[in-house]
Amino acid sequence: MPDSVTTIDAVRRDTLRLLAPGTALRDGLERILRGNTGALVILGTDRTTDSMLSGGFPIDVPFSATRLRELAKMDGAIVVDSDVTTIISANVQLLPDPTIPTDETGTRHRTADRVSKQTGFPVISVSKSMNMIALYQNGIRHVIEDSSAILARANQAVATLERYKMRLDEVQRNLSALEIEDLVTIRDVASVAQRTQMVLRIAEEIEAYVVELGTDGRLISLQLEELMAGVAAERALILRDYTPLRIGRKTRTPEQAFADLDSLDSTQLLDLAAAATAIGFAAAPDLLDQPISARGYGLLSLMPRIPESISERIVAHFKSLKDLLAASTDDLQAVEGVGETRARSIRDGLSRIAESKLMERFS
Repeated sequence: MPDSVTTIDAVRRDTLRLLAPGTALRDGLERILRGNTGALVILGTDRTTDSMLSGGFPIDVPFSATRLRELAKMDGAIVVDSDVTTIISANVQLLPDPTIPTDETGTRHRTADRVSKQTGFPVISVSKSMNMIALYQNGIRHVIEDSSAILARANQAVATLERYKMRLDEVQRNLSALEIEDLVTIRDVASVAQRTQMVLRIAEEIEAYVVELGTDGRLISLQLEELMAGVAAERALILRDYTPLRIGRKTRTPEQAFADLDSLDSTQLLDLAAAATAIGFAAAPDLLDQPISARGYGLLSLMPRIPESISERIVAHFKSLKDLLAASTDDLQAVEGVGETRARSIRDGLSRIAESKLMERFS
């Protein structure tokens, strides 16, 4: 995974959705802050949790923001089910294992951190003195910020994504034209893969913001959806077109290239040679300048009404895009499932697409 501080795991992402603006839990926590009181809330319960509870009383009532606010007026912690539908107990004292290491200093925050580590459940601490809501989960402390601060960063990230997406579109158009002329080098493929990976990582960062923004992130979510339309599919086609099928005696798949590209950290991703190696090209002094031919998946994907099974057979038959573009109607009919009508349609379609790709490059 990328080494981004804003990247959040799936489990914490689900918890942040429960805490996002517009949810009952967030409403209740903000009421506690406005009321100038603190709180300690556990989201989940099991035998481990029960063993560290002392005092308090069970209530087992439906969750609501107002109930959470009223129960927080007492000094003890509040236990809520993991779906935030029921308040299980209130005013309980938490007695976690004191030997669990923590870097927190305040009593409430130290307790929250230790309880979260011991039980595995998310624990929320509302600090009266610091006017802050903090989530403790999986050994990580995440401060819940005001929507305006998150929105400002999200808008900045969207502007960055727009610039990177424009550059990605440029290198993709260049690659498409070079494919037609059979002039592609590993450098061209690595550049597209590198830019695509950068765009995907910025999008992942924005997705994290959207989760935290909840209902306040609707417009950001729409912008993200529009900008990222087709990006993942394009990456899949490029890797299917160019990933070496064998490295020495080992077979290689596009899925392995996905994983290796995803594993590059930010510094490695800036190195085109590292991106090329992640795709599967063997490291060599002149690695980036070596010529390479597409298999034809990308171009065939632009043709309407061609089933994927037919595309697979066409690629397997001709081996390279160069040979596919040079194929006659009779040559295409030799592929199983491609009759005379479909062969003519493919031949004409490939010619039109190839011409338009070249015109795009030189226009």
